[in-house]
Amino acid sequence: MSEVMKQLTAEQLSEVKRQMGIYTQGVQDIIPVEELENKVAKSVLENRPLKIKLGLDPSAPDVHLGHTVVLKKMRQFQDNGHIIQLLIGDFTGKIGDPTGKSVARKQLTDEEVKHNAKTYFEQFEKVVDMEKVELHYNSQWLSQLNFEDVIQLAGKITVARLMERDDFEERIAFGKPISLHEFFYPLMQGYDSVVLECDIELGGTDQHFNILMGRHFQEKYGKEKQVAILMPLLEGLDGIEKMSKSKKNYIGIDESPQEMYGKAMSIPDELMNKYFELITDFSPNNLETIKTGMESGNLHPRDAKMLLGKTIVRMYHGIEAAEKAEQQFISVFQKGAAPDEMPLVEWRGNTEMPVIDFLVDIHLLSSKSEARRMIENRGVKINGDKVEDTGILVSINHGLVVQVGKRKFVKIKML
Repeated sequence: MSEVMKQLTAEQLSEVKRQMGIYTQGVQDIIPVEELENKVAKSVLENRPLKIKLGLDPSAPDVHLGHTVVLKKMRQFQDNGHIIQLLIGDFTGKIGDPTGKSVARKQLTDEEVKHNAKTYFEQFEKVVDMEKVELHYNSQWLSQLNFEDVIQLAGKITVARLMERDDFEERIAFGKPISLHEFFYPLMQGYDSVVLECDIELGGTDQHFNILMGRHFQEKYGKEKQVAILMPLLEGLDGIEKMSKSKKNYIGIDESPQEMYGKAMSIPDELMNKYFELITDFSPNNLETIKTGMESGNLHPRDAKMLLGKTIVRMYHGIEAAEKAEQQFISVFQKGAAPDEMPLVEWRGNTEMPVIDFLVDIHLLSSKSEARRMIENRGVKINGDKVEDTGILVSINHGLVVQVGKRKFVKIKML
C-alpha cells in the first residue's frame, strides 16, 4: 500500500475503491494503474479534483458511437467531481494526426477547424455536461512558441523514439514518404499536457503513442506525470473495421431514432457484450445479467439487439422515441408493414422513367451500378412489390412508396 493510501480513513479508502471500480471498467489499458490509484487517493485525501484531459483533433465533425466510448469514461470522472479539460487541437489540427495513416493527413484551415469544433460541442452535450467542461485551444500556447522554443522541445526526444510509432515504421518499410512536420504532432500533443498540467489523459488505443508523449514531456519539464487511460476501439457494424463514417459502418448519435434502432439490429452477435459494456449506461450488475443470459441461451441474440437498439435510442432521443422506434421495427421488419412515417421526396420531373435512374435521382442509391446490384439482389420494392427487372419503367405518382434494403423508405410528393 502506498504512503498516500495509508493516510486514508476507512471511509476515504472505500471512496477510492468505489471510484477505481468505475474508472477501470471497460478500459483496455491504464499506464500505470498504481499511479491512477495514488492520484485518486490523493484527490480524496486533499479534496482536490483531478484534471482529466481529452484531446480532439477536429478533422471530422460527426460524432458516432465509437467516439462515445471515451466520452462515457470522461463523464464518469465528471460525475465524481473531477475537472474535464477538453482540448481542441486547432493548431495541431492544421497539421493532422498521422496515427494509422499510410499517407499524410490533409491539413485543415482555421475555418474548417472552428466549424468542426462547434459541431463537436453540440453533439457532446448528449453525453457530457458541457457547462462544466474546461475548453482549451492549443493555439493559445503553441502559436506563441518561437523557433528556439521549438528546437528545445525537439531536443527532449530522440528520433529513435519517434520511429517506434507503428505507422511511421510501416510507411518507411513500404517506401512511403514521411514529412518532417508529422514528427512534430506527438511532440505538440505531449506539450499540451505540460501546459495543462493534467493528471490523466483519455484516448483510444490508437492514441497510445501520442498520450505517452504527455508523460514523457511532463517528466522532461519537471511536472508530475499523467496517467494514460486507453479505451478499446469499437468495431463498426461490419464487425471488422473500427467504427468510422468513411467506412459506412457507424451509428451516428445525431441519426434518427428509426435509423439508430435499425442499424443496431445489424450488429454482429459476437460484439453484443462489447457494445453493451462500452456504449450503454447499464450498471455492472445489469451488464453481467445480460452477458450471462446470452451465454446461457436464455437471452436470444435478437432480443438482446432489440434491448440494445432501444437503449441507444433512449440515451440520445428519450424513452418515447425509443418505444416508437421499437414498435416501428416490429411492424416493418417482423410483420412486413411499411412504417407509418417516412421521409418525403419532392418530385417535379418525369412521371415515367427507368427504375435505375429513378433510384439515383431520389438519392436512395449513390450510383447506377449500385442501383443495379441492389435490384439484382432483390433489395428494392415499389409500393411493396419487389423490383426484379433492372430495365423496367417506373410510373411516378403522388404517394409512391420506394424501399431500398431493410431500412430505407421514402414517399414521393409530386409538385
